[in-house]
Amino acid sequence: MTEAAPFNSSTAFCAKCGSILPLMEEFGTVECYTCKSVYDPVAFGNIKFNYTIHFNAISSINTDNVLNLDNPEGPVVERKCPKCGNDKMSYATLQLRSADEGQTVFYTCISCKYKETENS
Repeated sequence: MTEAAPFNSSTAFCAKCGSILPLMEEFGTVECYTCKSVYDPVAFGNIKFNYTIHFNAISSINTDNVLNLDNPEGPVVERKCPKCGNDKMSYATLQLRSADEGQTVFYTCISCKYKETENS
């Protein structure tokens, strides 16, 4: 950063083009994404960056209104199973055919786990 720069910026921004600079690694230099200017670690002085990456954050789910019928495989609807006669089946939908055609509905009996499909 020895030449005159058009921008008066902090060390987080490029002095030539004003773009935000990437975080400095533990070793090496920092290169601007836009104009490819290279900055030595000396230009950053004793600045320390701390950041935290959260993976697999724990979230709580309210299960007060969930209908749990022996762990169904999706939403439960009133549909008669052709195999056992149970009147409740779970379903899932997928778009298997072209976009201008209907979706395919997969039904699963929550009692005997019999599966059937319906093209809508």
